[in-house]
Order: sequence, then C-alpha cells, then structure tokens
Amino acid sequence: MSLLLRLAALAAIAAFLFFATPLRAQSASPDSLSAPAFREVVDETGRTVHVPQPVRRIVSLAPSMTETVYALGLQDRLVGDTDYCDYPPDAQTKTKVGGGINPSLEKIASLHPDLVLVTKAFNLPETVHSLEGLGISSYATDPHTVHDIITSTKKVADLLGVPDAGAVVGDEMQHRLDQLQHQLATLPPRQVLFVVWTQPLISVGRSTFIADALLRAGAVSIVDSSQDWPHVSLEEVAHLQPDYLVFADSHSETVPAQVDALATLPAWRILSAVANRRFAVISDAVNRPAPRIVSAIEELAKQLHPEAFVEKPSDAKEKMVKQNFSQSTKPFQDFAFIKQNQPLVTHKTVGECACAL
Repeated sequence: MSLLLRLAALAAIAAFLFFATPLRAQSASPDSLSAPAFREVVDETGRTVHVPQPVRRIVSLAPSMTETVYALGLQDRLVGDTDYCDYPPDAQTKTKVGGGINPSLEKIASLHPDLVLVTKAFNLPETVHSLEGLGISSYATDPHTVHDIITSTKKVADLLGVPDAGAVVGDEMQHRLDQLQHQLATLPPRQVLFVVWTQPLISVGRSTFIADALLRAGAVSIVDSSQDWPHVSLEEVAHLQPDYLVFADSHSETVPAQVDALATLPAWRILSAVANRRFAVISDAVNRPAPRIVSAIEELAKQLHPEAFVEKPSDAKEKMVKQNFSQSTKPFQDFAFIKQNQPLVTHKTVGECACAL
C-alpha cells in the first residue's frame, strides 16, 4: 500500500512540474528574455562595428567629433572627451580621458560608454583595437573633402538616432557653401600657402579636407603634394610666390607678431606676401572636420575676396523692400495665426553651437 502511495505522490509531482513550467515561461517578461539590441554598421575605415542601441553614453576622442556631437544637440549624452576638445566652451567641462594619441583606457571604461567616436587622422589603430578588446564599440570617420564632412555628419547623426538633426545640419552647411560659390563664381582664385608650421615649414597636401576648404574659399594651395602634411622648402615657395599666406589660429591676435618675426628672417623676406604683409588669419575650425569648418571657409573667402562681399546699391534696395514688406504684413500674419489657432513654428539651430551660426 505504501508503494502505491509513493507512486501516486511521484505522479502528482510530475504532473505539477509538467503544467507549471509552461506557465512560468508564459509569465516571463519578453524584455528579460531578449538579447541587448545592437546595430551592425561599417565605419569609414571599413571596419564592421556592432553599436548598442540606443546610444545613450558617448565618449569622443577627437575635437571634431566633440563639435559634431554638440552641433547635433546631443551634448547631454557626451560623458567624456579629450584634453584638446575645447569647443564649444562647455566641452571643456566634460570628463577628460587624456589625449587623442594616448587616451586612458581605464578612464574611458569607467565612463561606461555605449560608443566611442574616433577619427582615422587623430587617433591610433591601437586605441581602437584596445577598446574592442574591452568590449567597447567605436566608430571612426575619415573625411578627405568638405563634402565628406557633411556626409560624415549625417552618418554619425543616423548612428546616434537623430537622422533629422543630421539632415538639418548637413543641408545648412551645403546651402551656405552653395551661396558662397555663387558669390565667388566670377573671381579668379588666389594662390596661397597654408602654413601649418613655420620651422620647419609644413603645409597641407592636395588630398586633405583643408586643401578642399581652400578651394571653396576661392583659393588654391601652391603646394601640390600627395603627402597630407608635407615639408616645404622656402626656396620652392619663393619661386612660386603665393599671393597670401594663410594661418589658422584660435588666438588670431598673436599672428601679426608671428608674421613680423618672419619678416626679420632673410629666407622669408624674399616672399612678397611677407614683405607686403598679405596674410589671412582664420579660425582653427578649418583644421577640424566638423560643421564649424564652413564658418572658417566663409571667413577666409571674405579676407581673400572682399570685393565679393560689398553690398551693391541694388542689393541694398531689394533688402530694404523685403524688410518693409515683412513689417507691413506682420499684423496680418499675427491675425491669421490667432484665427487659425495653430502652433507657431520657429526655426532653431540644432544644438548650442550648430555650425557656429
């Protein structure tokens, strides 16, 4: 009899387990069973990258990437950047992870980023490989023209989940470049020497985005080198005699003193641009493949071709007519808004420093 009771008890337990297991499976949350969401993309160096979605925490290892994050209005997601990320000023308040060449991997890991943004030109492959070994995703950009910078901005925006913001920033950049090209269309380009360093003399090669930026500003570099950062001899520069020397500096007030110093050197005095003090000083934004580069291009164009920006009497008259028309129609516009009871749409720049607008 006891044997029969034990068999009955075992049967009851088996039946309970059989029916209870599906109930537990059905009551389990789908979220607890699903794997983390990742998006597979190919970055601009050809690497296949798996990026967690959504991207909530970003570390930037290049000043251009930091500026791009701000231009897209995502500065609140930026949890760390490099010692060289100084624009906009708020970027200086972010947690610093070291330099672009030798960032602190320990510091980066402690910030628990979903994604680290890098550039091929500013960061080392070893850094990317080390991040990969730590299980940290990174995405690299590698623009070689101003158009590439616009494309990169849109790609990064899409990856970060804000494609509309990327479209706004990119389209505004392109619009300003198109407008500038129209203004410079009839003017011959200036021959320039872009000075990266004076001793030794270093300039930019033809395949760099800086060389392309010069072209868009109505200038042509006298240096035609396949190297990105070629050393140039003063004898060669003296032979070519550029119309202007172009300097990029975040402290433009110091450049005149530099030019004065060059004028005291016999090798530099033979350059007519030095003797006649024909130099252009623009923001160091031209050195960074980020949206703000358009402002640097416009800045250079105004210095090299001031005649293209002189307002003609006909243009001034047309501008005044438009202003008067706008003021005269404003009451009617306000009335229409009240009657329709529709929300007022205002156009704002994306982020705190979108394209330095």
